[in-house]
Amino acid sequence: MKVKNVTELIGNTPIIEIDKSITGLKNINLFVKCELYNPFGSLKDRAALAMLEDQLENLKKNGKMVIESSSGNTAKALQLICSINHIPFKTVTNRIKIPETRDILKIIGAEIEELPGLSECPDPFDPNDPVAYIERIVSSNPNQYFHTNQYTNKKNPETHFLHTGKEIYNDIGSVDYFFGTLGTTGSSKGTIEYLLTKNPKLTKVGIIAEKGDTIPGIRNKDEMYEVGIFDKNLYDSIISVNSMDAINGMLTLNRKLGILGGPTSGAAYIGAIEYLKTIDDTLENPINAVFIACDRVEWYISYIKKRRPDIFDSSIKVDSARSLKQEDLKMAKLIDVNNIEDFLQTEYPIIIDLRGNLAYKNGHIKESINIMDTYFDDIIENGLPFSNESTVLLVCAVGDKSQQYSAYLNKKGCNVYSLTGGIVGYKEAMLPLTRNLKKDIL
Repeated sequence: MKVKNVTELIGNTPIIEIDKSITGLKNINLFVKCELYNPFGSLKDRAALAMLEDQLENLKKNGKMVIESSSGNTAKALQLICSINHIPFKTVTNRIKIPETRDILKIIGAEIEELPGLSECPDPFDPNDPVAYIERIVSSNPNQYFHTNQYTNKKNPETHFLHTGKEIYNDIGSVDYFFGTLGTTGSSKGTIEYLLTKNPKLTKVGIIAEKGDTIPGIRNKDEMYEVGIFDKNLYDSIISVNSMDAINGMLTLNRKLGILGGPTSGAAYIGAIEYLKTIDDTLENPINAVFIACDRVEWYISYIKKRRPDIFDSSIKVDSARSLKQEDLKMAKLIDVNNIEDFLQTEYPIIIDLRGNLAYKNGHIKESINIMDTYFDDIIENGLPFSNESTVLLVCAVGDKSQQYSAYLNKKGCNVYSLTGGIVGYKEAMLPLTRNLKKDIL
């Protein structure tokens, strides 16, 4: 196949039927749409091209810079399309969690501005949100920037309606179940809307990360706000997957199918399998189910290595919170919600909330500071952020993570407490939380 431009290779990706000996399903044909075979490595290639292709000549003529909020695949695709068209590009994003992603963006020439937030999705109530930040820049310099805005740009879902969904139907026919991982939600929205035109009875399942967990490119339950493209009414079910199961699903794709999908693809696979297993025996006739392998594993080596060091013939660092044995947990100092108010008034602890940023904003203990557990892990493994004389209270969703960190830090001579039951228990006790958001989570 001869082409004049690499963007001509975007789309028309293969779809693979997974053998039932792997899925364990008897009455369901499970297919994987391999979007990782797009030229820049992900399904975001489609949206990036769709958002830019009608603007390229105008952007070149007027010397505008393309600007977007992305910490991963969208930024990569936009940068490469801009590069080959001699258009400058800049991404403004929250802290990039995956070092390989930052390195690749630097290699391909992206200008990166990182803000200190932790959320995977836009927060319209936060003036320091990357999307809001970009909109202020663009409104102040309308002749300098073109904001693609993947979170609201209708070209994002539209390209999946016109192409991704149609390709799936053309290859395998009617689809009965579709599983889409939810990031900007553009790919699942467009694909679902096309497949519905062929089968109005299509069952639509969205896949997110578990509360407080992190899977690259997928929002977790704390972050599922009705902003931008996301429409929860489009889905019959929204199910959650944890990061370890996502990696296990990824390994199945890698090792048994030869599909080099990353953790997001693994989450889609494992979410589909777990859901379909519950209905398999009830079916009288074969049905078709589809999920998307959305990007490649190479971007996520450090993420995988941290969670599954055994894959790399190494082990979890001996001196770390994750290395604690069950008997070590007795070192944790626990504060019950019934005693928390007296504790706060008498001990004046440093309060550290280990949850995700949006969960923290949605409700937290007054005067607490937010350090997500992923980053707190790195901090305490490289040196204590407080003195041994300080009294510290750690808070997480249900009290499990904070107990583990309390035990680890107390073994090091610190004075660290864990709130039993976490924020869930705190709310159930009808204790007051400081709230920064006006919208409810999913």
